[in-house]
Amino acid sequence: MFDKGQKVACINEDFSPTIRHLYRQLPRKDEIYTVREVSIGRAQVTSAAGGANDVSYLVLLEELHNPDDPYMPEGATQEMGFRSDRFAPLEENENTEYAEHEEELVRGH
Repeated sequence: MFDKGQKVACINEDFSPTIRHLYRQLPRKDEIYTVREVSIGRAQVTSAAGGANDVSYLVLLEELHNPDDPYMPEGATQEMGFRSDRFAPLEENENTEYAEHEEELVRGH
C-alpha cells in the first residue's frame, strides 16, 4: 500500500464518461503524483447506487482535488478519490532521479 507523501505514477487513465462528468481533475497516465491520503473506499464511485460495493483502497493526491462523493450516506463527506490499482509506486531510485530532474527544472527557471 502507499504511504502519505509517497510518489506514484498513474498507470491507468481509462475513465468512464460518468467518472469524467463527476470529477473535476483526473490523473493522466505516466504522470507522477504525491499521495495525500489513503483510506478504504468503494471500488466503483457509483456502486452505492448500483449495489456492487466492492471495497478498494482510495487514494487522494496532492496535485488533484475533487468534489465530495455524491453517493456517501447523508451527513457523511469524503472527497472522491481514485482506486489504488490505478497507480504504481516509484522505486527509490526513480524517486531520486525524479527529485534530481525536478531540481534541474527549478534551477533552469
